[in-house]
Amino acid sequence: MGLIGGIFLLPLAPLRGLTAVAEQILQQAEDIYYDPATIRSELEALDRLREDGEIDEATAIAREDELIERLMEAQERGRHG
Repeated sequence: MGLIGGIFLLPLAPLRGLTAVAEQILQQAEDIYYDPATIRSELEALDRLREDGEIDEATAIAREDELIERLMEAQERGRHG
């Protein structure tokens, strides 16, 4: 990039920096969301809620299905990422 291009793009530097930070935050959030240990912990907590009668069976099953699907997605991401 030449001097002229650099001068014209200089006002966009903070935006590029902000975009890079946002991408890092998103990546960290996805890493936590798809972490198998986190998902297993959520499944265990769900089982405790079910055992204690704090959550009805239909809700527990629906939430369990979501967590299992997320775990499968995490395994796919691990193979391809």
